[in-house]
Amino acid sequence: MSGRLLRLVCTAAVAVGTALAPLPAAAVPEPEPRERSVADLVTDLQRLYREAEEATETYNATEEKLKEKRAEVARLDTQLSKARLSLHDSRGAAGRLARQQYQNTTTISPYVRLLLARDPQHALDQGHVIGQLARERAVTVGRLTGTEHRADEVARRARTALDDQLTLAARQKRERDAVQEKLTDVEELLASLTAEQLTRLAEFEEKGVEKAQEELTTSGALGEEDRKPTRRGETALRYARRQLGKPYEWGAEGPRTYDCSGLTSEAWAHAGTPIPRTSQEQWARLPRIPLKNLRPGDLVIYFPKATHVAMYMGRGKVIEAPRTGERIKVSPIAAHPLLGAVRPDRRDRPQTARTRKGDGQPPATEAR
Repeated sequence: MSGRLLRLVCTAAVAVGTALAPLPAAAVPEPEPRERSVADLVTDLQRLYREAEEATETYNATEEKLKEKRAEVARLDTQLSKARLSLHDSRGAAGRLARQQYQNTTTISPYVRLLLARDPQHALDQGHVIGQLARERAVTVGRLTGTEHRADEVARRARTALDDQLTLAARQKRERDAVQEKLTDVEELLASLTAEQLTRLAEFEEKGVEKAQEELTTSGALGEEDRKPTRRGETALRYARRQLGKPYEWGAEGPRTYDCSGLTSEAWAHAGTPIPRTSQEQWARLPRIPLKNLRPGDLVIYFPKATHVAMYMGRGKVIEAPRTGERIKVSPIAAHPLLGAVRPDRRDRPQTARTRKGDGQPPATEAR
């Protein structure tokens, strides 16, 4: 290839490279950030609230286990104190026997004493006494050995329970931090919104609840009959009503603040029917009922992981401790995605009309 032709090829290549090179960054206009839609904001906010509530219920479950373990440690400490006192007494008795045996030691056997005795009957009586003493010594030694074993076993169980308590306390701290982290995410999202966005957010959420409530009621899923509560159900419901307006606080069980399952568990405890502390355990351990059979006092469980709970009060309404920043209130039953319902007092029957007339309680129909 000639030198002139080579120069033409190189010049053409440079020209093509220049034509295909990207424009400088300053020459490409950046797209303006798109304002997030209200629907996106609601989705994100509800997700954060749900994650915070999941973390809260996990914390509550650990708190319940920690309470049980603290009670076990206290019980074992009491047992250990008694075992050590009993061991001290047994060792004292064994020491006295050892001294007596040392003082009464002789090389002559009881049989030889009987042969040499001037009064064989007296020797037999002495032998009987000696045998009785020997049996008492055996019992004392056995008691000492058993007491030592029991004291060792109780001490081992106490150490294990204490280790479990420390492990649960450390887990509880991690879960508490997780709740705080989720709530911080909620606060940061809310703080980033304008007043207009917050207003539209609330309106959008309210319309979504109204639509879900209408679909639920028109579907007939709640049934047509207005059922009556049992005596205990009415007591639990009255307790829940008295808490209306009090603030929500995660992990709280009253009397000034509550979280969702703290409210329902305390209400039923006041009705004389203790139930599990968390919404997941309430869903897992209480008898489940169809929504069409709901009666006041029953518990309505929400979200796929059973992380929220409210108390049914009739006519498609529930009492709930909603979430951080809100207060205990009456809400439509479809305020959150429904999972199902449970009944703490399934074996009790609703009250009769005569009962209501006598004590102010609602009338009864047959429990279903």
